[in-house]
Amino acid sequence: MIRVELLVEEVLEQFTSIKKSQMVDESQIEQFINEVVVLSQINHRNVVKLLASIPIIYRDVKSTNILLDNNYTAKVSDFGASRLVPLDQNQLATVVQGTLGHLDPEYMLTSQLTEKSDVYSFGVVLVELITGKKALSFNRPEEERNLAMYFITCMNNDCLNQIIDEHMVIEGNTEELKEVANLTRRCLRVKGEERPYMKEVAMELEGLIRKKTSRNDLNSAEIEYLLGKASTGYVVGGYRSNTTTAGVDSMAEDMLLHGGR
Repeated sequence: MIRVELLVEEVLEQFTSIKKSQMVDESQIEQFINEVVVLSQINHRNVVKLLASIPIIYRDVKSTNILLDNNYTAKVSDFGASRLVPLDQNQLATVVQGTLGHLDPEYMLTSQLTEKSDVYSFGVVLVELITGKKALSFNRPEEERNLAMYFITCMNNDCLNQIIDEHMVIEGNTEELKEVANLTRRCLRVKGEERPYMKEVAMELEGLIRKKTSRNDLNSAEIEYLLGKASTGYVVGGYRSNTTTAGVDSMAEDMLLHGGR
């Protein structure tokens, strides 16, 4: 009997209930959203689990809405301006809402909100990270007030070094910075259809992180190997000495870590 019950339970777990919002009237949409909210907070064996995620346009992506926890993991906050997108639509006609300096220019002109609107705003956040400057400041010269526009101008004129935050530049990360800058420029394209999807942006950034991590791991292995060699003896005038000192080891380590400079 127990085996039969387990079998039935296994079969029931294979069934998926799909519910789709139909554009009938406003009250039904609100009811559907309410059901999603309720189901998202329930975890019970006899209640269907909420699996299909509904597209959300955040609508106000900016650095002040991105918080960091104790492990420096980013947490998006303040969903007050967010909109749920019906599954049969890819854009919404809305009253323009957002923060100047981060707003998608296409959305400002057409009042048509799309998921690419968030991509533009995230591009502005990337510019803020790259440059260490605010998205909008009337204390800067006129051509530099709108950071995104100024960034694009610098990229087009091949003068990224004039705008990049000096604290961002460290040995060996020049290529990564260029790749992030090029990705940022794609996010900031005026036409939404020419921007990448947010998933593509995330994948590219994750790829850069993995590449950087693997290279750092390789460099660490090389340094450990060379330091191991140095600790067994060092060459003086063509002869190998086994009387290494802490001072010599420290100097060798410093030279390895700083490229001999």
